[in-house]
Amino acid sequence: MPGVDSGDAPTRDTAAPDPASDSGEPAGSAEATQHIAWPETDAETTQQVSGSGSGSGSGSGSDEDTVVTAAASTPLSPGTSPDTASETTQFIPSVPADDPPPHHLTAALPAQGAAAGPAGTGSGNDGTDPGDTGDDERGESRLAALGKARKPLLIAAAVFGVLALVYVVDVFATSGDVPRGTVVAGVEVGGMSRADAEEKLRSELEPRMTQPVQYRAGDVEDEFDPQQAGLRLNWKETLDRAGDQPLNPFSRIASLFTEREVDVATETERNQLENALVSVQETVDREPVEGTIEFEGADPKAVEPKNGQKLDVSSAENVITRDWADGKRIALPVDSTPVSVSAQDVQKMLRDVAEPAVSAPVLVRGEGADGTLEPEEIAAALSFTPESGTLTPKIDRKKMVEGVQEELSSTVQKGRDAEIVFEGGSPTVKPSKDGKHIKWKETFQPLMDVLQRDQQREIKAEYEKQEAETTTKEAKQLGVKEVIGEFTTGDFAADSGVNIRRVAEEVNGAIVKPGETFSLNQHTGPRTKAQGYVEAGIIEDGAPGKAVGGGISQFATTLYNASYFAGMTDAGHQEHSYYISRYPEGREATVFQNSDGSSIIDLAFTNNLPNGVAIQTEWTPNDITIRLWGTKKYDVQSRTGERTDVVKPKTKKGPEGEDCSPSEGAPGFTVTDTRVLRDLDSGSVNEETRTVRYNPQPKIVCGNNRP
Repeated sequence: MPGVDSGDAPTRDTAAPDPASDSGEPAGSAEATQHIAWPETDAETTQQVSGSGSGSGSGSGSDEDTVVTAAASTPLSPGTSPDTASETTQFIPSVPADDPPPHHLTAALPAQGAAAGPAGTGSGNDGTDPGDTGDDERGESRLAALGKARKPLLIAAAVFGVLALVYVVDVFATSGDVPRGTVVAGVEVGGMSRADAEEKLRSELEPRMTQPVQYRAGDVEDEFDPQQAGLRLNWKETLDRAGDQPLNPFSRIASLFTEREVDVATETERNQLENALVSVQETVDREPVEGTIEFEGADPKAVEPKNGQKLDVSSAENVITRDWADGKRIALPVDSTPVSVSAQDVQKMLRDVAEPAVSAPVLVRGEGADGTLEPEEIAAALSFTPESGTLTPKIDRKKMVEGVQEELSSTVQKGRDAEIVFEGGSPTVKPSKDGKHIKWKETFQPLMDVLQRDQQREIKAEYEKQEAETTTKEAKQLGVKEVIGEFTTGDFAADSGVNIRRVAEEVNGAIVKPGETFSLNQHTGPRTKAQGYVEAGIIEDGAPGKAVGGGISQFATTLYNASYFAGMTDAGHQEHSYYISRYPEGREATVFQNSDGSSIIDLAFTNNLPNGVAIQTEWTPNDITIRLWGTKKYDVQSRTGERTDVVKPKTKKGPEGEDCSPSEGAPGFTVTDTRVLRDLDSGSVNEETRTVRYNPQPKIVCGNNRP
């Protein structure tokens, strides 16, 4: 078929001449192949497109740019063959891979003035081939679309190139500078050279280095001196922490709109910083303060609760070295210990309990007399204790009793135990007397409820009968009828005699029931000046001395021997460290108390007899006699052994001045004492041996006679 591409595109197509040309007139579609020069050309490779009068064509496509060759239907000069027709070549861009593959187009361009030929032969009535017109339009449309798609790519490439150029220039221009957006301790140094940045930091931060650093730790606000804390800045390391300008273009762009805080690099004097932290600890640390209510006179005041807090020293050190140069108050970490009572609970207890409690007096009605608790006395006895997360009011009953006891004293009767008195040389029972006392616990039981009232603020005193501990009947049944043990000592100084007489008065008439233990220290209580005792002689570290209550050891020795011969069981005693010649060897005792009356060395014995025992004391300025009365069960004898391991005393110089008392001293030795008890009922004999070691008592010399 004329004008149809056979498959391999030739460089150009030449149309066959029309037979009508023999007549000398141009054929209806005389054809000539013409290369068309298109407006836009920049392709490097080409593909030929052929046209024919039929208006159709096919060809093998390729991915390369194509050359469109169009056959123009132009009039031919006489004698000119189609082969000599002129050609024009247009380069067009290659078609993108996703477009329909290009193909060879052969467009027959009708010659000017050509006659119309029959349809399908390339000639028409208007001198053009309809098929040729359609192909031209499609080609032009495709080429226009390709041109439009090319423009955004070219623009993007241009923009990218500009940005790349700007990036490269910026990288070289800012090399070595502090990264943009860098802030150190509130000072902006981003984009500056390191030298300029250091100069700016010094100018703005150095004044802060001499100013107190304010801090808050828990609820404590205070300040410390950074110089005393040994703090200073390392400028180079601080800027090193800022790093270099980033190479990442996105990071560089972001730095134009954001800030990056860089911590200062701090150098410290370790000891100074530790001392500063200790000072901060002393200010910050505290134990929890529980909320409560306290009284000023009769005025209740709320004590607000405060959590306990302790400085977290390790973390606080990190915070200080990081933030101290910021010029702002720094927050130091603390470990908190919560309280159990809230401030709301304290206020509620103040309003509902404390204030009503002291709003008016409370009347205590007794049998025949009344007592009054004034608001100040109530306040002194009322306290509030945290328990289970709330405040619990508590009443000190002892203080309440003190407030009304004197006013109600006429309504009570003091009881009296039966006593053994010695009249006419024999024991007599002095009858007991029952008493009546107030049951204070029961009396004050309703007090807390009464304290909440604004009217009828009174309570009733509760009484009970108080029987004697030793009734008359019990005393008569004790079997106190004869002396079962007796002993006398003498040769004491006058001041010692005062104390011996005083303790004898306290012990006289004491009853020791079967199974009971008598303790001298417990029976007398504190032996002080308030109880009528005076300073008297003692032996201290082998040398004579004085103390209040001196001489009581002689009474103790006398009592020990009386109980020894009465057959009492030894419940604890201690001999003197040095032997005293007026006492029996190995059969004597000493006692000693603290100033508050608590016992250090005591004398005690237990009554293991079936009957009671009464103690009788007789004092004279020269001696003291003690008798134990009861029902005799044993015949008691004492056997003292020979002295052994005798050690001579050493000489020791006494104190300077008049306080020095010379002494001849005494040897040290060991001795045994054996108590022999013969049961009067059974005749059985029992022996008890005790070994005692006495230290040598040094010889004391005074004045010029010193060794």
